Amino acid sequence: MISQNQQPEIIQGVKVAKPEEIYLKDLKKLLAKLPKRLFSSAERDIIEKAFYYAYEAHRGRQRYSKEPYFVHCLEAAKILTDLQLDTATICGGFLHDVVEDTNIPLSEIEVEFGKDIALLVDGVTKISGLKFESFEARQVANIRKMLLSMSKDLRVILIKFADRLHNMRTIEHLPPTSQERIARETLEVYAPLAHRFGIAKIKSELEDLSFRVLNYDDYREIASLVAMEKEKRDQLINQAIKPIKRELKKFGVKAEVNGRAKHLYSIHLKLRGRGKSFDEIFDLLAIRIIVNRIEDCYFVLGVVHNLWAPMHEKFTDYIAAPKLNMYRSLHTKVRGPDNRLLEIQIRTQEMHLIAEEGIAAHWRYKEKSGSEDGLERQVAWVRQFLDWQSDSPTPEQFLDDLREDLFTDEVFLFTPRGRLITLPNGATPVDFAFVVHSDIGLHCIGAKVNKKIVPLDSQLQSGDVVEIITSANQKPSQDWLRYVVSPRAKSKIKRWLKESQLEQSIKLGQELLTRELAKLRIKSSKKQIAELVKESGFDDHDVFYAALGNGDMSLKSVINRLNAKDVKPLPDGGTIQRLIRRVKKDDHGVKIQGMDDILISFAECCRPLPGDKVVGFVTTGKGISVHRADCKNARRLVTQTDREIDVEWDVDRDQEFHTRIRLLSEDRRHLLRDITESLSPLNINIIDLEMKKEGALVMGTMVVQVKDLSHLTKVLRRLHDVKGIVSVVRLDEEIEKSKND
Repeated sequence: MISQNQQPEIIQGVKVAKPEEIYLKDLKKLLAKLPKRLFSSAERDIIEKAFYYAYEAHRGRQRYSKEPYFVHCLEAAKILTDLQLDTATICGGFLHDVVEDTNIPLSEIEVEFGKDIALLVDGVTKISGLKFESFEARQVANIRKMLLSMSKDLRVILIKFADRLHNMRTIEHLPPTSQERIARETLEVYAPLAHRFGIAKIKSELEDLSFRVLNYDDYREIASLVAMEKEKRDQLINQAIKPIKRELKKFGVKAEVNGRAKHLYSIHLKLRGRGKSFDEIFDLLAIRIIVNRIEDCYFVLGVVHNLWAPMHEKFTDYIAAPKLNMYRSLHTKVRGPDNRLLEIQIRTQEMHLIAEEGIAAHWRYKEKSGSEDGLERQVAWVRQFLDWQSDSPTPEQFLDDLREDLFTDEVFLFTPRGRLITLPNGATPVDFAFVVHSDIGLHCIGAKVNKKIVPLDSQLQSGDVVEIITSANQKPSQDWLRYVVSPRAKSKIKRWLKESQLEQSIKLGQELLTRELAKLRIKSSKKQIAELVKESGFDDHDVFYAALGNGDMSLKSVINRLNAKDVKPLPDGGTIQRLIRRVKKDDHGVKIQGMDDILISFAECCRPLPGDKVVGFVTTGKGISVHRADCKNARRLVTQTDREIDVEWDVDRDQEFHTRIRLLSEDRRHLLRDITESLSPLNINIIDLEMKKEGALVMGTMVVQVKDLSHLTKVLRRLHDVKGIVSVVRLDEEIEKSKND
């Protein structure tokens, strides 16, 4: 703590009590690490000023550990200095908690240190003064703010990493509940973010520190096993390194060859996820070879493969196709001495620095063009993610999407013209199509992978050459969301479906109001409708009609507003209400075709079949309208609960139903003949069949008569087995289900 006899003095323009000698020594060491060629005397002065300013701002405050709060600011700045970051970022490390934890406003930071540093401080300052419904809502609001700041300046996340890393290093002083909450957030958000931005050494330390808090018993066991095996492992690695060094020396290649340590959390994941024993994991020896030039990487690869035969399909070239986090290296696996498995990475010095420090290395290589390109890609990712998540319905969904996007591995794909496209592992042609162009994604009907036609839900593999087939008549399906994995595709599909549903709601709302006004013989002018819209609390006609169409506002309430204008109101005792009261007397619902004096109709929008889950609605003029339970119109009508009734299929009635099927096939001779012959054993009546050419494919729409859902399933399976057919789906206006559902 600061002694009482410390007298304030002016240092670097800051009125401050002189800090203790231990902190001044740390400042001297920090400044000594700054290369003189990169940091002018003026820049050193501003860093020194930030040191004193933070010291004075936090003077008298303590952390849970009872040490002065300033120690945390100093340690964060030291982490950023070790990463050789620029002046503004190091100053941000000293000042990152000043606005959040003291009475000093951001405007004063801007006056004292300039706009650049003030923006960095604001980017890592948590939101205050607002009430949130839950911890998750507050967490997401702060993460959104940080990401938004990152989209303008990536140095924000580097300061946040330094802040979080020191907090995790000293987390044992916090209450257990706080430890668990912070460690879980670190493991699920900040460690993956560090990986996404390529800072391997921070990512690994954050993971191990979080693992220690969240699963201490496993952490201690693995740490003990690693310590016991270290000497044996070092001997085995040295046996493998010797022949590599000997061969490289023979060819005059300068290189660093060393073993690569495994981190405790990564060992834990392999033990848990791959079902392997500790001995099996440690049988794999990891070696890293660092050379001076890119061409040396490939030469060394040849030397290694000449020493030991490479394992089939275990070579990856991340130099030609870098990872999204800018990582570049050659990876190969071979059977080394004593037939022991070796995992070897080969990279240049610059690649190694970027692999360890990611975007932080940009400021060390900022005069080199490649680093700038990598930085722009990272900024683009942040902006795209924020754009894709602008419609996230809940904080939980936002966090789930962020974790999913951060955790996934990647596949490397190519267009027919050779353009490289990187997507999350498990990506499909639909994901690929949306990367090429949004319009191509919205209208894709099929794909050729390595010149072979495949269904849209096929999973792509690294190295695949993908060509997308489109049709102007195609539109996205809700079903696509089952198998797309990229945030871009998910966002575009959801947005299209939302806009499409809005258009349908507007149209339905207009039809409902027009029909009701006609039934009541009410003539309305545009002026009267405009007044009605305004009186209902809406400024926009479309929003008003959409509220009617999707059930957010009842038609009865609108008509009653007209009633206030001396217009005949919607009667409460009409035919609909009498029918509802009658059918609701039966606790078991209405049996379809089971009541001869009640009209039953099947909704054209979804065409239900026996075997489908169904729901009924009492309607004007059509009696009971039966919908599939997953029909969009049914979900909309459910909001009108006074009209919904339970219905069930009458299994005693023998009846056939029309249903529509869409198929996609390669264009070939005798296709129609083969389709009809495939259905012949099922005694299926084909009511209509229309085929239309779409590029290299043909799209067919057919109407068939079936008895029930089981019957339809047999039809779909028969069609799927026809040579050349890529996909077969049950088709209607509102719902498209995969044949694999």
